[in-house]
Amino acid sequence: MADATPSLAERLRARFGERVLALVEAHGETTLEVAPAQLVEVARALRDEFHFEQAIDLAGLDFLGYGEGEWETTDVSSEGFSRGVEGGSGPGRFRWEDRPAGRGPEKRFAISVHLLSLRQNERLRLRCFAEDNALPVLPSLVEIWPGLNWFEREAFDLFGIVFEGHPDLRRILTDYGFVGHPFRKDFPLIGNVEVRYDAEKKRVVYEPVTSVEPRVGVPRVVREDSRWQQSASEAAAKKA
Repeated sequence: MADATPSLAERLRARFGERVLALVEAHGETTLEVAPAQLVEVARALRDEFHFEQAIDLAGLDFLGYGEGEWETTDVSSEGFSRGVEGGSGPGRFRWEDRPAGRGPEKRFAISVHLLSLRQNERLRLRCFAEDNALPVLPSLVEIWPGLNWFEREAFDLFGIVFEGHPDLRRILTDYGFVGHPFRKDFPLIGNVEVRYDAEKKRVVYEPVTSVEPRVGVPRVVREDSRWQQSASEAAAKKA
């Protein structure tokens, strides 16, 4: 007899209806996307009604350059690849306004929250895009899953995503005086400043980058490497 139990995706669509912006099932994983205005309401229902009592992770996402191949846009020379250190407007090759038409979402910044239901033995990815690309703001989920406190601080620090309602939103990995958000794709790979100890001033000083050459030696492409491939005969000989 066929199993009539509805899938997680079917139950989510039946519960949230038009609040679902996207619902994707791929590679054995389920992703639910909602708008910022419905994020807290949906998250609370996921915890209380769907028993996703544990938030494992919250990650910031920057879709700048999404769908863009490294070989399509990078200048290649004997000195390496210029990705991330040269651009039309200062350091940083990627610019939101230069992204290829029709590739990737219209909004740039998002968060991805990974949820676990121990009772149901189910996992869910909850995704939400910020409306404003210049100042991405999303509601905090710390009230629902307190363990996301430091995760939201990390997304704020590295991506510049502001979580409205967070109890203590401040940098967590970079220095207090750090300028910019280093995980944004338009942040230069060599950074903006370098740190050294000044013996005369007897303190650490920040200076513009001078000791790092603007060079990237490898493209942003993942390919198969034939060095790690074995023929069937070689594999059989080793087993023998």
